[in-house]
Amino acid sequence: MIRRREFISLLGGATAAWPLAARAQQGDRVRRIGVLMPGHEKDPSFKTRVSAFTQALADLGWTDGRNARLDLRWAGDDINRIRALAQELVGLQPDIIATNGTPETVAVQRETRTIPIVFANVGDPVASGIVARLDRPGGNVTGFAILEASLGGKWLELLSEIAPGLNRAAIMFNPDTVLVSAYMPSLETAARSLKVEPITAPVHSDIEIETAIIALGREPGGGLVVMPDAFLNSHRAPTILAAARNNVPAVYALSETARDGGLLSYGVDRVDSFRRAASYVDRILRGVKPGDLPVQVPTKFEMILNLKTARALGLTVPPSLLAIADEVIE
Repeated sequence: MIRRREFISLLGGATAAWPLAARAQQGDRVRRIGVLMPGHEKDPSFKTRVSAFTQALADLGWTDGRNARLDLRWAGDDINRIRALAQELVGLQPDIIATNGTPETVAVQRETRTIPIVFANVGDPVASGIVARLDRPGGNVTGFAILEASLGGKWLELLSEIAPGLNRAAIMFNPDTVLVSAYMPSLETAARSLKVEPITAPVHSDIEIETAIIALGREPGGGLVVMPDAFLNSHRAPTILAAARNNVPAVYALSETARDGGLLSYGVDRVDSFRRAASYVDRILRGVKPGDLPVQVPTKFEMILNLKTARALGLTVPPSLLAIADEVIE
C-alpha cells in the first residue's frame, strides 16, 4: 500500500541538530550564502521551497540581514542562464552555496572545487557525477538526494488504479534535466504486471508536450506519467491543459502539479528536502567539511488527489486512494 512514509535517513542522525550552546557561538562575521534556484521567482512552488529553507536557517540561528546574507538567483529553465548565474555566484566568493536541482548543482560544481556546496532535490548525485559515493561524498559537495527508484512502478500502479481501462502509458521527461533510466526498471516491471504498454516521450518544448499528449488521447486507454523534471515543472500549465483537453489521465511526481489542476501526484516532498538542506549549511558554516557529511535520502513522500479533475475526466476515484491521500482537492 502506498502511503506518505517516514524513512530513516542514510547513516541516521547525520542531520541531528547541534546543541543550543553551539548555535549561540556564531561570531560576529556575516556569512554569505549563495542560493541558485530553478524556475522563476513568482512560481509559488519554488517560492515555498526558499521560504522553508530560510525559515530553517533562522531556526538554526542564521538570519538574513543580521548574521547572514543570502544572494538568491533564479535560473528559469535556461541552461545557459543557469551556467551564467553559477559563475556570478561563485564570483561573489560566498561562504557556501545552496542549490536546488541537478543542473544547478552541476553548474556550480563546474565553477568551484573549494566553496562548499549543499544541494537539494538532486535525482541521482552519483550517476550525475556530483559525488563519488553517498556515504562519503568527499570534495566540496554534499546534500539531499530525491531518487527513489521504486517510484516508477508506483506511479504506474496509481495511474492504473484511478484509470482502470489503462492499456498504454507515455513516460514524459526532458532528457536534459532528468535521469529517467533510474525509474524505468520498476516502471517496466509494473507495466508487465498490469499489461500496460510503456511509451517513452522525451520533450523539449510546449509544442512537443502537446503533440505527445494529443497522440496519446486519440484512442481510449492512454495515460501519462510525468517524471520529476525541473523542465516539466516549469511547463506544468501546458501539460495540465493538454491532458484535460485530450481527456488523458495523468500521474505526476510533483505535488504542485496536482494542486494546479493535475489529476494525481505522488512523490518526494521537495519542500522538506530543501528545508533539510539548511541543517547541512549550518553544520558547514560551523566548521564541518562537506565531504564528511553523507548524502541523505528522502524521508517524506506525499500523495495529492484532485477530485475536480477526476470528475472532469469522468473517473471515479476508488475509496482505497482516497483513504491514503495526504491531500484531497475538491
